[in-house]
Amino acid sequence: MESVQSIKQRFEIIGNDPKLNRAIEKAIQVAPTDISVLVVGESGVGKESIPKIIHGLSHRKHGKYIAVNCGAIPEGTIDSELFGHEKGAFTGATQTREGYFEVANGGTIFLDEVGELPLTTQVRLLRVLENGEFIKVGSSQVQKTNVRIVAATNVDMFAAISKGKFREDLYYRLSTVDIQLPPLRERKDDIHLLFRKFAADFAHKYKMPPIKLDEQAVQLLLQFRWSGNIRQLRNVAEQLSVLETTRDINAATLKSYLPGENVNLPAVVSEKKSDSDFSTEREILYKVLFDMKSDLNDLKKLTLDLIKNGSAAVNETQSGLIRKIYGTEEVETDTDYDDSSLSVIQPVTTPAKKEFPSRGDNYVFAETVEEEETLKLEQKEIEMIKKSLEKNKGRRKAAADELGISERTLYRKIKQFDL
Repeated sequence: MESVQSIKQRFEIIGNDPKLNRAIEKAIQVAPTDISVLVVGESGVGKESIPKIIHGLSHRKHGKYIAVNCGAIPEGTIDSELFGHEKGAFTGATQTREGYFEVANGGTIFLDEVGELPLTTQVRLLRVLENGEFIKVGSSQVQKTNVRIVAATNVDMFAAISKGKFREDLYYRLSTVDIQLPPLRERKDDIHLLFRKFAADFAHKYKMPPIKLDEQAVQLLLQFRWSGNIRQLRNVAEQLSVLETTRDINAATLKSYLPGENVNLPAVVSEKKSDSDFSTEREILYKVLFDMKSDLNDLKKLTLDLIKNGSAAVNETQSGLIRKIYGTEEVETDTDYDDSSLSVIQPVTTPAKKEFPSRGDNYVFAETVEEEETLKLEQKEIEMIKKSLEKNKGRRKAAADELGISERTLYRKIKQFDL
């Protein structure tokens, strides 16, 4: 069995962190077997190195090694990419295609970002892990494959399982062995070492002297949080190598290449609401709106009864409704009730300032109605349309704009009223 140090040199892995060494040791130990492995770590920590170590040290090393980024393949085509398809299986399938599981038979498939797989694809993948069987898209023939699967993810799998986004049985099939890779901020002794390696690589690539950090710049480098991990560190080293004319980098210069004040302080974690939280809030809002609508209808009904029958009769016949709205059977008021502002559906002709006497309770109704007969709503509508058409000299579009309705609605009303 090869040593950890020799594996680092062979696969160009930089660092001496104990957690990193433990992850490499586990990869070396499981490589000779065929058990599935799940590599877990933040984005940019170098998860792709572990599957290469496992494949390179296994008896499958002469077989094919295929890396698949599950998050980069559209949901509609990922089944075809992984398992292949038959000619005519879907629009554009002009010929039979072999999928990765058929091509990599006898080798290793690395499923990067496996947490992004659709649920339907997860079911197919589970069957491959259980008995090595799969079916091409558009086919009914079961095919066998002998493929080792190594998966990687940067998401919280247990949270994804609880939300129904990832199958629990598939998780346990994939994570027979779980390998954790530490984030760069937990490998402080490796940060400057990695930076110098990247600086030397870019100096050779761009044919220029390597950049060097002074003591204060090194301290800033170690204090930075590195949310993007090794990938972010490499990008900063490349920018400094290309853009800076001087090769000696101080803390002020380095700081200008680091986003914000992102030093290694406790991270602020926002509480994201789950889909179920939003669903519950939406249901509560709908219930409140429906209750408001029901209360408004009850209030309208009570108001009309007051206008037509008076308060005494309403207290007798609508006691339940009054109790529902006001919490008491009788409605009391110290002021006169004036319903002159209420819209009356049917035209009413009554003498001016007709007063209704008190009916033995606290209500006194007074109503003032104009002697002239009130026009019906339909008559007013016809009159407004006629005036608008006359004003705009028959131009329906201008008249519709003035009335605040669509031209089509205006045309329908002209036909309806035979104008």
